[in-house]
Amino acid sequence: MTKLLLKIFIKDSENVSSPSVRKKYGALSGGIGIFINIILFIMKLFAGIFTSSISVMADAFNNLSDAGSSIVTLVGFKMAEKPADNDHPYGHGRVEYITGLIIAFIILIMGLELLKSSVQKIINPEDVQLTTVSLIILIVSIAAKLWLSVFNRKLGKNINSSAMFAVASDSLNDSVATTVVLISLLIKHFFDMNVDGYAGVIVALFVMRSGYETAKDTLQPLLGKSPDPEFVKNIEDCILSNKKILGIHDMIVHDYGPGQTIISLHAEIPCDIDIMEAHDIIDSAEEKVKNKFNCEITIHMDPIAVNDEFVIDLKEKVFDIISSVDKSIGFHDFRVKKGSVITNVIFDIEIPFDFMYTDIEIIDIITKKIVEKDEKLCPIIHIDKKVV
Repeated sequence: MTKLLLKIFIKDSENVSSPSVRKKYGALSGGIGIFINIILFIMKLFAGIFTSSISVMADAFNNLSDAGSSIVTLVGFKMAEKPADNDHPYGHGRVEYITGLIIAFIILIMGLELLKSSVQKIINPEDVQLTTVSLIILIVSIAAKLWLSVFNRKLGKNINSSAMFAVASDSLNDSVATTVVLISLLIKHFFDMNVDGYAGVIVALFVMRSGYETAKDTLQPLLGKSPDPEFVKNIEDCILSNKKILGIHDMIVHDYGPGQTIISLHAEIPCDIDIMEAHDIIDSAEEKVKNKFNCEITIHMDPIAVNDEFVIDLKEKVFDIISSVDKSIGFHDFRVKKGSVITNVIFDIEIPFDFMYTDIEIIDIITKKIVEKDEKLCPIIHIDKKVV
């Protein structure tokens, strides 16, 4: 069904990096979500009235909030498509993340209201009756929500959209919540036990949990989460496919929304090649990454000595010292400046954010170990934090 809908409504559905195609995905998801949720709201509203069930009524208004969420999704994808301008030089792609956050707040507010109404029904219960029509409506609702969850998850995977993953998660929780409502009515029908208010509480808690998970997932890219390790590995492999680039480090990935990624990194090349050739190597690497991953990239060139035996031998000794302290420490940008008495040994180390030592402590430890090997060496150490 998903493939058929994509074929009908999005002709170039595989071009997922295009903002216009992403907008069409958002329109498809939002349009179908609005249609299904409004139909379910109307059906459950009548079922709730006829059965006098607070849990069914709660489920109905939960669907109405989902319809509102779908409208927000549509608006969000429309705004995210806007091109860059003077006020937003990196585009409007993060609006898609804000859309997911708005959906989360709508879900949380609805959950709180449902919880309040359900508690009141526990305190002042009313008789509820299961009818054939309400039974059919609830079963249809469960099936529709399960399909909507699978549908949005597939769309979300296609375009890597946190907003669509949020809608998919919410739809799955809705199907579970409706199942709880159905079970409560069956218990009343067969065992004459009125657990309607308690079922309403369970539905409300499911709704609130969905809102919390959605908020957490959409806040991460807005706050600046670590890049996807697989994406980082693909970038590294692409750049290192040029054999004259010997290594890369200090990669930073800025996410300004889907299709708006900006990357910067340092690439190591031999220090004894022609400067124009070095420039061409870096330009070629940048162009290759841009075309393959649809992103902007800036590469800083780091010349390294590959034929100086003294530097190579000293680098190996320093590397062994660093590894003896902790094997998780990264090591790059090794340079040597020889003086008449003192030789400056300059390099960067990468340590995790939760490293066992402070920056000052680790510099002091490594410096002492190097000087113990040769008191004429003067280590100059710069610390980077591992972000990938």
